[in-house]
Amino acid sequence: MSIVTLVSGGLDSTLVAVLAREEGLEQYPLFVDFGQRSKDKELAACRAVLARLGLPEPKVAKLEGFGDLIRSGLTDPSLRVLEDAFTPGRNLLFLLVASSYAVQRGADAVSIGLLHEDSSLFPDQTNNFLAQAEALLSLSMGKSMRVIAPLAEFHKIDVVALAQQKGIVGTYSCHLGNDEACGACIACNEFKFEEE
Repeated sequence: MSIVTLVSGGLDSTLVAVLAREEGLEQYPLFVDFGQRSKDKELAACRAVLARLGLPEPKVAKLEGFGDLIRSGLTDPSLRVLEDAFTPGRNLLFLLVASSYAVQRGADAVSIGLLHEDSSLFPDQTNNFLAQAEALLSLSMGKSMRVIAPLAEFHKIDVVALAQQKGIVGTYSCHLGNDEACGACIACNEFKFEEE
């Protein structure tokens, strides 16, 4: 089986790519530029960490116009990065582009690094969303397209522990895109579980 792995340079998606390799899957990593504020840092981390792990270089889907049209704290510096973080359609966009690329590459599935449903903040992070997306994508691609979320039973603490075991370092997860993590966005807040 072959798969398109959605990669962002963050810990979750990097772990998904490593797990796909361990499963013996031929993979085609795909980075989506949706106009996110952190694109440059994310893409640099993504390329570096995948190379360090011996994984294929990611292809880049240049869809920055999405962020110009669908404004959120992730795409527009005039909005609040935490309170205005919901970016309608973002995960569906990711899965649509990944599925289209999968068809072009002859791949059978796409993977996304969503965590356990009870940690989801938005409607496009649930198991129901994934099931519905899989049905819709299979219909629109004219072939069966599996949507795999290998971390769907994981919480961030589990991801961190497994990533450490696998030797994953050098990822980037801040939505602001600064050199130093802001400590306030959703991605940064996920790592505060140890302090609670």
